[in-house]
Amino acid sequence: MDMKSSTRPRPGRMIAALAAAVTLAVPVVVATTSASAAATSTVAQALAAQDGRVATVTGYVIGQPTAASTVLTAGFTADTAIALADTATETGTSRMLYVQITAGYRSAFGLLTNPSLRGRQVTATGTLTAYFSHGGLKSPTGMSLGGGTPTPTATASPTPAPTGSTGPYDSTYYANAVGKSGSALRASLHTIIRTQTKLSYDQAWEALKDTDQDPANANNVILLYSGRSQSKSSNGGGANDWNREHVWAKSHGDFGTSTGPGTDVHHLRPEDVTVNSARGNKDFDTGGSAVAEAAGSYTDADSFEPRNAVKGDVARMIMYMAIRYEGDDGWPNLEINNSVTNGSAPYLGRLPVLLQWHRQDPPDGFEQRRNQRIYERWQGNRNPFVDHPEWATAIWG
Repeated sequence: MDMKSSTRPRPGRMIAALAAAVTLAVPVVVATTSASAAATSTVAQALAAQDGRVATVTGYVIGQPTAASTVLTAGFTADTAIALADTATETGTSRMLYVQITAGYRSAFGLLTNPSLRGRQVTATGTLTAYFSHGGLKSPTGMSLGGGTPTPTATASPTPAPTGSTGPYDSTYYANAVGKSGSALRASLHTIIRTQTKLSYDQAWEALKDTDQDPANANNVILLYSGRSQSKSSNGGGANDWNREHVWAKSHGDFGTSTGPGTDVHHLRPEDVTVNSARGNKDFDTGGSAVAEAAGSYTDADSFEPRNAVKGDVARMIMYMAIRYEGDDGWPNLEINNSVTNGSAPYLGRLPVLLQWHRQDPPDGFEQRRNQRIYERWQGNRNPFVDHPEWATAIWG
């Protein structure tokens, strides 16, 4: 079936409010490393030169970018990126440079570990190329506090990350997968993530109250398709309650709600009962009529399209399920295909659309926190496509 087209405008993401820059009374000792001796560029110059060149850029730390137009200025969730601007009070993300923080620099320049860096001036050397689908600087080879060329500090140099790795779990959890692609990568990831604690369906209620907690209200969860913040205690079967949505519809493989894929929290999400019913067991595609109580979501007779803010989340949950369940542990071999008429077969589509959504909506802070909570508190395994978005292309092209 050909992809359905849609001409609807896509709503932008909400930009996090920016507080005034923080002035530090006591300097923070952070790691530095040697950068290029070339004259430094401003953030504006770096944004205008996104052509793969290597440059040294100086700017003020505004916050942690989590999406193309979202920068956290408090409540940081990871050490993987910072947003720089030419002024410490900048509020427009279009005037910010997103800087990737690779493993060797996270202990010194990650905002989760060093929140007091916000408002400080940082100089970084790296490749000027898009990051989070936004003007960026990637693969840094030098980072230091202050303007100008960094001065090496022999006693405080960051430990280089293993070759080919960019994540904190690459040398441990993902050690056997790093550097692979195609079927070899798929096989390695399956072996890694299949080791997990299996929950009952009742336990999934409590897990979701933790994993999907509203960052702004600890008493609520965020509903996946609706985007609504709702009381954790309002779970159930009533019209306005929330229940457990199987993003990989459980009828696609007939695995039900028994312990296994039916209770895997990596693809279970809180959702309004009525909206959950509207999605039913449909495959994912674009187009259709607006879904009541889920602004930005659309559905037709054979497919469902979630709101823009969670399109990538949906894609990565489906990718996880396809790698985790390969038919070697008593459950169906789940696969992604290019159909919206899969019925009860262990397939879910459509692959080209899901890959597009994955690229369009990279992992944000909420999704990364969710992945970490599942790993630390509930199942002991991770969604590799949240940690390494590039692995989707390495497996499916």
